[in-house]
Amino acid sequence: MAGAPLLLIAAGGTGGHMFPAQALAEAMLRRGWRVRLSTDERGARYAGGFPHVVEVERVASGTPARGGPVARLAVPLRIAAGVTTATLRAVRERPRVVVGFGGYPAIPALAAAWLLRVPRMIHEQNGVLGRVNEAFARRVHRVACGTWPTELPSGVKGVHTGNPVRAAVRAEDGAPYVPPGEGPIHVLVIGGSQGARVLSKAVPKALAELPAAMRQRLLVSHQARPEDAEEVERTYSRSGIACDVQNFFRDVPKRLAQAQLVISRSGASSVADISVIGRPSILIPYAAAAGDHQTANARALSSAQAAILIPESKLAPGTLSEHIERVLTDAEGAAAMAAAARAAARPDAAERLADLVEELAERGR
Repeated sequence: MAGAPLLLIAAGGTGGHMFPAQALAEAMLRRGWRVRLSTDERGARYAGGFPHVVEVERVASGTPARGGPVARLAVPLRIAAGVTTATLRAVRERPRVVVGFGGYPAIPALAAAWLLRVPRMIHEQNGVLGRVNEAFARRVHRVACGTWPTELPSGVKGVHTGNPVRAAVRAEDGAPYVPPGEGPIHVLVIGGSQGARVLSKAVPKALAELPAAMRQRLLVSHQARPEDAEEVERTYSRSGIACDVQNFFRDVPKRLAQAQLVISRSGASSVADISVIGRPSILIPYAAAAGDHQTANARALSSAQAAILIPESKLAPGTLSEHIERVLTDAEGAAAMAAAARAAARPDAAERLADLVEELAERGR
């Protein structure tokens, strides 16, 4: 691919940033571009799903949200070092376009692009801009929005692309939904790339309150933190529920396609995956999310009658159990939720985003 234009993607080290970044990388490779990912050490650990031809460059970064006082004081210095390194690389490599997906590790590449006047844009997955994307919203040529509407600074216009999903998710697009009936009932519980403690506490207890005949047919895939996994598995076992409890599922798209019901946090990537594959869901937004953006993400599906939204403050095993039973005993209603989720999807989001990249590339010629 020598001579092909270079796209530099910058993203922080969570699935919420990395999954849409990976989807764009896949789309641009299909269009004949070279792609490089700029992230920090933590982000590099999440980059295993990227195509092998994507080079990963590590930059110095940090976040004020982690570490003690000394570590937090060092964050500006680490970011400044990262910007310097990224600028020198950009001078040498000359990326045609730079796209940021949020997170502090995206700062060096975006700052370098701004300093060197390289065409640049950001993609915001949530209905509320993250801190880094908010800081760059007025310093980029395009602001692509995964959730619509997205709250934007005054004077900033967004382009609704939707949230890109990975090739593995698109491969399950159109997989027929099998409504809950007399056979096994697959339930998928996901809480982000590292699981969610609140779901690990509430969901097993809620499923344990279901009628015995239903519990015997359940096959639960539950993503849990390592420190919670043993108790989660024990609760399911005591209730006679078959389960597969793991820290991280590498085959989430296949498990989504099998599921009769998904119980999940409402991170933007999770909502996009659920929509593209088209599955009924119960969404519990993360209460501490900045700007309550997970509630904004969940509203798109709940307003379309595709999902049940339960605020974390109102989450109780008994209430959750009632909602689960209602979905799993109403095959027609569950099928309607699945169809509504699919209708709300933007499966071509990666191609829309790729179109914007190529428009910016032409602008920068």
